[in-house]
Amino acid sequence: MPSGKVKFFDSDKGFGFVSGDDGQDVFLPSSALPAGVTSVKSGTRIDYSVAEGRRGAQALSVTIRDASPSLAARHRKPADDMAVIVEDVIKLLDDLGNGLRRGRYPDKRHAEKVATVLRAVADDLEV
Repeated sequence: MPSGKVKFFDSDKGFGFVSGDDGQDVFLPSSALPAGVTSVKSGTRIDYSVAEGRRGAQALSVTIRDASPSLAARHRKPADDMAVIVEDVIKLLDDLGNGLRRGRYPDKRHAEKVATVLRAVADDLEV
């Protein structure tokens, strides 16, 4: 059974290509993926069987060997660091909320800073 890495896979179009360990590129239809799997990431190692289709070699009966690691998970900050950041964000939002309770919106520069901090923290928390 040949093996290789997924070069790319477009789940919207329902296909991609595998770069086999032998150097051959093989068409990868979504119908060849294991049951319950709708997409695979580039770099995922797979085993597959090959059949000749109308347009060349086509992967069949794909088995995922090891999924490629998530880039976001690889670059995540340690949980202890994130706990401190979240506590600082809570203080920042608490001060903002107190001003709003007094009928004062933050000035534009302060509001932009708060929005930037919230986006950055959301990006760090996202998997």
